[in-house]
Amino acid sequence: MSIWNKVQSLNQPAIQKIHALYGDNFPIEVRYILASWIEERVGNPEVDPDNPNHEQYILHFLEALIKEIELKANAMVNDDPYFLRIKLLGAVTNFKQRYSHDPVSLFRFLRHCLNVELTCVNQQEVGGLISQQPDDATAEINEKLSYIQHKTRETADLLRRMEQEQEAFAIKCHDRQKLEGIIHLHRMQTGATPPTQQTITFERNFAQQKERLEAELKQKITDLMRLKTELEEKITATVKDLSVLQAKVLDEELTRWKREQQLAGNGAPLNNNLDTLQSWCEDLAELIWHNRHQLKEVERLRQSVPLVGQAQGAGDGRLNVLSEKVTQLLSSLVTSTFIVEKQPPQVMKTNTRFVSTVRLLVGGRLNVHMTPPQVKVAIISEAQANSLLRNDKGDKAGDTSGEILNNTGTMEYHQGTRHLSVHFRNMQLKRIKRAEKKGTESVMDEKFCLHFQCQFTVGEKELIFKIWTLSLPAVVIVHGNQEPHAWATVTWDNAFGEPGRMPFQVPERVVWYRVAQALNVKFKSMTGRALTEDNLRFLAEKGFRTPTHSDLLTWSQFCKEPLPDKNFTFWEWFYAIMKLTREHLRGPWVDGSIIGFVGRQQAEELLNQCQAGTFLLRFSDSELGGVTIAWIHTDQKVFSLAPFTAKDLATRSLADRINDIPHLTFLYPNIQKSKAFSKYYTPLPESQPTNTKGYVKPILRTTIPGMPDQSYSQPNTPQAYYAPSPDASSIHSQEINCPR
Repeated sequence: MSIWNKVQSLNQPAIQKIHALYGDNFPIEVRYILASWIEERVGNPEVDPDNPNHEQYILHFLEALIKEIELKANAMVNDDPYFLRIKLLGAVTNFKQRYSHDPVSLFRFLRHCLNVELTCVNQQEVGGLISQQPDDATAEINEKLSYIQHKTRETADLLRRMEQEQEAFAIKCHDRQKLEGIIHLHRMQTGATPPTQQTITFERNFAQQKERLEAELKQKITDLMRLKTELEEKITATVKDLSVLQAKVLDEELTRWKREQQLAGNGAPLNNNLDTLQSWCEDLAELIWHNRHQLKEVERLRQSVPLVGQAQGAGDGRLNVLSEKVTQLLSSLVTSTFIVEKQPPQVMKTNTRFVSTVRLLVGGRLNVHMTPPQVKVAIISEAQANSLLRNDKGDKAGDTSGEILNNTGTMEYHQGTRHLSVHFRNMQLKRIKRAEKKGTESVMDEKFCLHFQCQFTVGEKELIFKIWTLSLPAVVIVHGNQEPHAWATVTWDNAFGEPGRMPFQVPERVVWYRVAQALNVKFKSMTGRALTEDNLRFLAEKGFRTPTHSDLLTWSQFCKEPLPDKNFTFWEWFYAIMKLTREHLRGPWVDGSIIGFVGRQQAEELLNQCQAGTFLLRFSDSELGGVTIAWIHTDQKVFSLAPFTAKDLATRSLADRINDIPHLTFLYPNIQKSKAFSKYYTPLPESQPTNTKGYVKPILRTTIPGMPDQSYSQPNTPQAYYAPSPDASSIHSQEINCPR
């Protein structure tokens, strides 16, 4: 069932949320008409809108989308709603005008919509979008935001009340001045003449009115003082609550997201709740801005009634402190929410194009896009990153460690997603400046990062923000053979670099269970299946070089020191196996048909308990990126074929090679090999066609020299007998051309 069909069964609030995603950017009628067609193409996980290599696919997608809409619109008969046809044809015109020069933005928008739809569907399937209880942190933040919003509204009401009281006070003051003027004028008119009864009565009445006005003014002053104090206390309490809540959102939730993003660099799943974080941060920004405005109003009212200000005396300091605190909260929020949404590659090759995206989570709410800022990117070293953090001068152009092409971009606001971001699609590292190396350090140990910076104003140029952020650390290489060690540096940093560290500190030794966890996550993301406990025990023995070992694995043991009697390290061996499995063995590995991480001696022990013809697949200890077949022969002796490497398997797949060898009949422990591997066999054509030059293409086939082939005999195959000694137990297969 398509996602769209499931969307129709959601409850009303969820449907309204999804409908609100669309609009002018993409009429929801098009989503309805082409539901499955859109999901099949936009939901393809292999297509990355930020990958320059996929631009042609996305361009073809837009062209095909327009054709599909036109076909649907033109095929509509009289029974179909007339306005639907008009809507579809209008969408065609809109797409041509809006997206012809930027099809990626449409694709990215649709990908975002599909992700939101899928999230809503999954939530309802778990237990209902409305009835499902959010996690404790989410519930607490939402509840606290609602509480502060309520308190801010109360403060606004109190502020209006205070303004009305001050207006009434001003009127009373005016009445008093008017009365004093009348009394003064009357005294001037009567002069030195003796007072009459009428004059005495007149002055007594005026004196009583003045006394009453004075009493009312004093009461007004008392009321205004009380309101002002209450107002300051409310704002103080609100600012305190805002400070605590902002710390929770930024220091806990946003930091957790950044940590998960770092672990995702090793292949861990990323709970991409960035839109939720943005919603929280936008609400915080709005609340801070409202409280800042309320403080200004309090100051304005204080200055408009000097009498109250004089009675308050030194009360100005409290307002100033609150104002500074609120401004600091806003500054911290803005600088902390400038993030790298899409990290650049962490193994970065010079003269190779790469992409990255930065996003300002509060940019839309603060209307930063009204004057969109320009973001500049530079590459800096670990030492420069440390200096930058210590001095907090990330807004100033300092030393860089290289030259990046296309390193400036202007932030854009995407109405459909409410994202203010800039996509760097064509950056390229032209040159890199390295530091001097010490001891055993190599260029693959050296870490760099990208430094993003921009400047903008908020509130009619009232506040100027100079913000910056750093990417995750990256290792710069110039040749493909540097890639394995570079990935060792990146994997160790992603796994063990703690939040809040100085760039880019990592421990020199780590407990094994954390190393095992990192290797498992990495292997699963690359190959599709996690490592077993037995696999991890085998890796521990390999990494520590002994069955009995301490609990701490050092960085040197991980990727510096060669394995015993080998010229490669533990990581190089593991990385080569991971690469081989991803490129050539993924299917059988996911099926569980490859044991893989088992030594030769253990493999022999396992096979000795099985019937003749039973075989297993294990990764080679001696050959980088090699997989070998061990099997038990009819004479109950275990043999191993020389390892097959990526080059061998690119010529003929492992499944086909297993099929070629009739001596292999059961996959350990007792699975028919056809049941395990037949779905991976390359189908053979019934007849081999000749090409235009009259040649017949031969078929490669694997044989074992010295062992009779029951299903095929090759006259020129040598039949030399091999001795089953330990030195000869690893035998070589050969490929022969078999014309058909």
